[in-house]
Amino acid sequence: MRRLPSLPSGPYVPPVPERELTVVSADGSRIHTELHGPEDAPAVVLAHGWVCSTAFWAPVLRALSADHRVIVYDQRGHGRSPAPGPGGYSTEALADDLVAVMEATLPPGRRAVLAGHSMGAMTLMAAAGRPLLRERAAAAVLCSTGASRLVDRARVVPLRSPRARSRVHRLLLGSRAPLGPVTPLAKRLVRYVTMGPGADPATVEVGARILHACPRVVRAGWGRVLLDLELDARVGQLTMPTAVIVGTADRLTPPEHAYALAAALPHCTGLTELPGLGHMTPLEDPEAVTKVIRGLVEEYGTSRETDLTTSQEAHPTSQKSHSQGSHPTTATEAGHTAVEAKEQTA
Repeated sequence: MRRLPSLPSGPYVPPVPERELTVVSADGSRIHTELHGPEDAPAVVLAHGWVCSTAFWAPVLRALSADHRVIVYDQRGHGRSPAPGPGGYSTEALADDLVAVMEATLPPGRRAVLAGHSMGAMTLMAAAGRPLLRERAAAAVLCSTGASRLVDRARVVPLRSPRARSRVHRLLLGSRAPLGPVTPLAKRLVRYVTMGPGADPATVEVGARILHACPRVVRAGWGRVLLDLELDARVGQLTMPTAVIVGTADRLTPPEHAYALAAALPHCTGLTELPGLGHMTPLEDPEAVTKVIRGLVEEYGTSRETDLTTSQEAHPTSQKSHSQGSHPTTATEAGHTAVEAKEQTA
């Protein structure tokens, strides 16, 4: 099993899980999963983004796990989840994995607030039509993400020609070039591409270590999926109360993605724009992201599926409220999911 390099001390160190599992997805892929916090507390599921791992959620996880049952997992090929075989890179595979993790970790009748960052939020969109998600998701958070046109809208390469800019972004997204060690130059690049200009050195350091730990074959495999991502039709299927978060300086998924999502969601509870932040909002401002998740838990995160009907009746129409700005398949069968308990490691 791969392990991340040592991370800086403080809130960036991932807490020791209460339990670890290996969840087996529909195609046999093994998904490293962790459970944190009190077993009977309100449940939250966190899905990380492209070239990240469970370590990415450490500051948010530390804040939530004191009084929430938090479930985090490594997307296939990331962290301690092995890389998939041929054909294992797709948005449907991401949806399968999320469904498998929810089936394995949520007790019968239990619902959870789901929060996804970047590709993790795309995972939620990809799974929007799955019956399990409709039944067990009390609410959702789409953080620093988009549903389509990722290459066209990205602002990483400052070229005037949209066509040339898109071409370069495509090359970068699908590249298998090694990232090399975490050097001062590498950290400058990580800050420029993924964070706001005011990101502190410790945040940049941990972000760089997490990103550089992802195998380049996995990075390229998922990069090719993101090149032609098209999930616009799935956004309207996210019928649960859903919040959107974006950093105003996000170069990878600029705010126009967030505005489009907020406008398309059937029940958007609000769009939170974080001034000056980049793409890595849960690392850059974990307090703000945690606050949004807590708010949804408090309002919608009840423990019984039957409470969903009451919640939807109380909100029969779409709601579009914005903070800090004014912009607007089949389910994985239960028999296909297996869980293997592992000994907890410190």
